[in-house]
Amino acid sequence: MDKRHYTTGGRSITFYTLAFTKALAYIQKRKLCKADNMMYLYLKAIHIIFVVTWFAGLFYFPRLLIYNEEAGEKPVEVRDALRAQFAIMMKRLWYGITWPSAILTLIFGLWVLINGNWIDVMGGGATWLWIKLGFVLVLYLYHLSLQRILSQQLRNQFRYSSIQLRIWNEVATVILVAVVMLVVVKSNMSLVWGLGVLAALIVLLMSAIRLYKAVREKRNQPGN
Repeated sequence: MDKRHYTTGGRSITFYTLAFTKALAYIQKRKLCKADNMMYLYLKAIHIIFVVTWFAGLFYFPRLLIYNEEAGEKPVEVRDALRAQFAIMMKRLWYGITWPSAILTLIFGLWVLINGNWIDVMGGGATWLWIKLGFVLVLYLYHLSLQRILSQQLRNQFRYSSIQLRIWNEVATVILVAVVMLVVVKSNMSLVWGLGVLAALIVLLMSAIRLYKAVREKRNQPGN
């Protein structure tokens, strides 16, 4: 049998066959990598969507707790009507939007963490990512604290004043600023500058709450 390699332009057919096979393998690999990358981007997009809806609930829900507490200052009939309405609004917002968003944020967040090889990054000493996850843990604890306050108010147990609830309402804002700064700036952020920004934000929020308290007390004085 003739085992000679046929040549084309000075190169054997075997050479072109191997080159063609390698090219196909490379294209297939690129397609798989692109598919994996697209999957990661879709997961990340869905994760961000549920983060936004979760924070929307965390921002508005404490306001309902505040209004529900302040309804106690109204005449009995008005108070009971307001609290009945607030109870419906709180339960719909909390159990219809905020809780599902928190659960789906966690599910897709873990999926992104695994699919995006962020676990390897964590193992490589990415301090900013560990700090971010710490803030996320605090946010879930904050979420559970709101659940506890809701359960108390639905039992007509009002243990916190409106001012205390207003202060507690700003926790989500502080965490949001911290997490966004960490995600965007990452390791380039100075610890001193980061803490300085958070401290300035807290001072600003507390000043606004104190100002509101002063205005509200003045407005409730007899003759005003």
